[in-house]
Amino acid sequence: MMKPYVILIGSASGIGKSTIASEISNKLNIKYLIETDFIREIVRGIIGPDYAPALHKSSYDAYTTLRDSFNYESEEKLIEAGFEEHASFVIPAIEKVIKRSVKDKDSIVIEGVHLVPGLLDIKQFENEANVYFFILTADKEAHQERFISRAIAIKRGGAQLDYFRENRIINDYLIFKAKSMSVPVINNKNMDKTLKKILQSIHEVSEDIFVKHSVDLIDLEREIITKHGGKITNISYYIPEFKEPLVRTIDDYDDDSIKGPEADSKKKESLAKLYDLSNNIHSHHISAPDRESLNKIIKELDENNLIIDKNLIKNK
Repeated sequence: MMKPYVILIGSASGIGKSTIASEISNKLNIKYLIETDFIREIVRGIIGPDYAPALHKSSYDAYTTLRDSFNYESEEKLIEAGFEEHASFVIPAIEKVIKRSVKDKDSIVIEGVHLVPGLLDIKQFENEANVYFFILTADKEAHQERFISRAIAIKRGGAQLDYFRENRIINDYLIFKAKSMSVPVINNKNMDKTLKKILQSIHEVSEDIFVKHSVDLIDLEREIITKHGGKITNISYYIPEFKEPLVRTIDDYDDDSIKGPEADSKKKESLAKLYDLSNNIHSHHISAPDRESLNKIIKELDENNLIIDKNLIKNK
């Protein structure tokens, strides 16, 4: 029997996670879609404000309950600590919900600000479920516009309008935590593109492809890979006399706003030295939306004489 999906979509308030989560649920025909705010309300009914004052505040103003506020080096650190304190009371209940869903073999989508990478233990479910965790973000202007629109739309978010700065700090904190835990961060500039990236991550196939080419052909290689919806997640450089390859992780390879290294002369110069050391030989871990797309990437790279036989690589 196929393992159920557990799809977790976190972000600060006003980024658009509820809309994205609903669309993902519909597209994958997953009937269980839960907001962590609802789980928080249940926990509030069990744990009173005298014991957990941060829980009974919102994520963005929980810092006002911290008694040792003078110990934090900055207001940002204080806000982050209050947010983490608030979320820490909700996370055990979230994990219980996931555990029940996995036990019943039911797929589930959970969205909310309380999904904090590093605090939420997802490894415990990976053997029994297909777990996918995403953190959404947006630039400051787009976030502020959505933040205001959301507050107006829900007709009970007027008080939130005074806390945009705090929510922005939470946004940056979630990005930091996500990157430290290798959780994908997606800039929700466009809903369709965000959905495409999430669905690609869920359905994608990947393979290590061995290539040989100079720095001057990076743009051609990138064009071939992105044209078919692919991306490189890391590059391994094989340097003679090194027992292990040097591995470089690639972030946002498939982001339209990111230009190739040729746009940065210093970066190109550094890469050229690395390419010379490795005799232009390296491998890419390439991911694509499906096997057909990956095969097209491999075929076109081969037609442009970029692919080599991995057996030719010998490190001594």
